[in-house]
Amino acid sequence: MTPRFRKYSWQLAPSSIRDIRQRVFIDEQNVPPELEWDDTDEIADHYLAVDENNQPIATARLFSALEETGYIGRMAVLPEFRGRGIGEALIHHLLKESAGRYQELKLSAQQHAIGFYQRCGFHVCSSLYEDAGIPHLDMRCLAPALAHGALGHRAQPLILGADTESWLFDQERSLLELMDSLAGQARQRLWVYDRMLDHNRYDRHQLRELISAVARQHRLSEVRLLIHDDKPLVQKRHRLIELMRRLPSRIELRIINEDYPQEDQPFIVVDRDGLLCRHDFNKPEGFANFTAGRRLKLKEEVFQRMWETAQPSLELRELPI
Repeated sequence: MTPRFRKYSWQLAPSSIRDIRQRVFIDEQNVPPELEWDDTDEIADHYLAVDENNQPIATARLFSALEETGYIGRMAVLPEFRGRGIGEALIHHLLKESAGRYQELKLSAQQHAIGFYQRCGFHVCSSLYEDAGIPHLDMRCLAPALAHGALGHRAQPLILGADTESWLFDQERSLLELMDSLAGQARQRLWVYDRMLDHNRYDRHQLRELISAVARQHRLSEVRLLIHDDKPLVQKRHRLIELMRRLPSRIELRIINEDYPQEDQPFIVVDRDGLLCRHDFNKPEGFANFTAGRRLKLKEEVFQRMWETAQPSLELRELPI
C-alpha cells in the first residue's frame, strides 16, 4: 500500500486526526486524555495518511521549538493497517518535509519501537524513562536529508555499529551532517585530526554541544583534537576554547610536531566503529563509515603515533584566564 499524505493546522484539521489518536493512545494504550491533548497541537503541523480510497489510516505531528530542531510526535497507525509499511512511509514523508528545514529531528519513542526508528535513521540519545506509564527513550536524526535519501536502500542508515555501507560525500552540507551524526553517537572517544579547526565546521553550536556531551559522558570520556595551526583559535575567538577550559581533563588539544611523519588527509575517529575521512585538507570530499572495522584500526594507530609526538598549544597557554 502506498499512502497519500495531507498537512493541516490544528484549527483546520479534520476530525479523523483526533479520532485516530483517540483510538490508539487513549483507548488502546490507556494514555490519560489530559496528557494526550496539549497546547503543542496549536503550533504543530498535523499530517494525515490516507489509503487509495481516501480512508484515514495514520497521523503524526511535526513542530519546532527552535528553528534548527524539529520534533515528531503523536505518531499513530490504526491497528488494522499495521504491518503494511504505513509507519515507515509516514516517517519517510516527515524526513522529506524536514530536509533543508531542520538540522535535526527529535522524537520520544516507545521502547518497543526503537528498532523501527533506527531503521529510519534515528539513534537513541537518552536513558529510559516513563511517559504516561509507558517506557520511552529520546531519539534523534542529525541528518534528515541523508536519512530520507537512504530509506529503502540501507537497513539502519546512520546508526553507529549497524550501518555497514560507506557514505561518499562531496558537498559541505553532507560533510557536516555526517560529522554530527557520528559525533552525536560517540559514547567515549572522539578523535579529530585536521589542519585547523575551521570555524564553519568546528565552531558550530550543534557540534560544540555534541562534543560537550561526549566529554561529559563519564570519567573515561576522551576528546582529542590534533591540528597543525592553532593561531586561528585565538585570533577568531573559537568557542571551543571555553569548552576546553571547562573540561580540561576530558578535552585536550595538541599541535603536530612537523619533525615527525604526519598524515596528509584529515579524519575523525568515533568510538570503535565510526570513521570520517576527507581526501584533502581544503575540500569537503571523502567518505564516512559507521562500521569502519580494520580501516578504523589503521587510522587509530596513525593518530596515536602523531599524538605521542605532538605538543600542547602555546597559543592557548598564553591566553589570560
